[in-house]
Amino acid sequence: MKFVLAPDSFKGGCSAIEVATAMKTGLSRVFPDAEYDLVPMADGGEGTVQSLVDATHGEMITVSVTGPLGNKVMASYGLLGDGTTAAIEMAQASGIQYVNEVTHNPMITTTYGTGELIMDALNHGAQKIILGIGGSATNDGGAGMAQAIGVHLRDIEGNELAPGGGQLDNLATIDIRHVDPRIPKTKILIASDVTNPLVGETGASVIFGPQKGATSEMVKRLDANLVRYAAIIKHDLGKNIAHAPGAGAAGGLGAGLMAFTNSQMKKGIDIVIEYTHLKERVQDADFVFTGEGGIDSQTQYGKTPFGVALAAKSVAPTAPVIVLSGNIGDGLSILYRPDAIDAIFPTATAAKSLAKAIADAASDIELVSENIGRLIAAIQRSIRN
Repeated sequence: MKFVLAPDSFKGGCSAIEVATAMKTGLSRVFPDAEYDLVPMADGGEGTVQSLVDATHGEMITVSVTGPLGNKVMASYGLLGDGTTAAIEMAQASGIQYVNEVTHNPMITTTYGTGELIMDALNHGAQKIILGIGGSATNDGGAGMAQAIGVHLRDIEGNELAPGGGQLDNLATIDIRHVDPRIPKTKILIASDVTNPLVGETGASVIFGPQKGATSEMVKRLDANLVRYAAIIKHDLGKNIAHAPGAGAAGGLGAGLMAFTNSQMKKGIDIVIEYTHLKERVQDADFVFTGEGGIDSQTQYGKTPFGVALAAKSVAPTAPVIVLSGNIGDGLSILYRPDAIDAIFPTATAAKSLAKAIADAASDIELVSENIGRLIAAIQRSIRN
């Protein structure tokens, strides 16, 4: 009997590999001789890099880069087991965790450190990069990232622009002659479910700017600056990115990547499924276990359990897909489909506080997995008899 254990993390409680290990521990009490394939998963958000590193037996690399406010921060990224693919979360360098209620200011925050992570990955032999772009503190259209890889953004007098989206109204010309020659040869897969354009009423500044500290006046200025930025990109580079789906992700970093790199935007869960070879690993599975900290009707939109279920059923349609979750919300009926999820189980073993549930996550997952295993064993005995 083969179990494929492909969960996401339980945020605050267990990493994806810890969840998979707890599932195995519980199931092994019932099926000690079964085959277990642990495939830590993620959907492109927090934890994606660690899951990909764990699943491919890669390594984490930590470097000093420029934070969103210009100070130095320590940021980590992953080099996957193939030795030529890097996995980066832009939030490690340019994330909102580096600012607070006093210091957040999308007029000055920069994605320069994200560009530095890209360059460091190339220096470590990366030929392909998976880049998750959630959780940013920035609204600079990826201008800082561009400068870090060798793009020159100059004002009317030929001076390099200072950091931040608030400076883009001074942009006059873009010079890409000094971009690192490895950049156009490196495929960047952008892990993002955001489809917002760069500018306008559903653009980066209007929708996401206030979350990063932008006042209504700042929002107007930032959006106008990004309109100018997009126009100059179109004029100087011939690329029309103003209204491209996903260009507004991470304060416009999506647009910067589209303009200055060899990039493609994909759903995070699809990228993780591809790089963990989940479909190949689940082909001969008897049961597939997945899960994450919370599940509800929104899980169908690119979240790990639903993505795992669809992938598994596409190659192993008779293998039941079982989901474990710390918090179960409303609207689950839409997730129960012949080509998706078969059963969902809560992991909390008693009424307890959130802090206690997080602390008990691993042991609770073990116990629930064991109980599910005992149910499977009982059904098997009944069929044999």
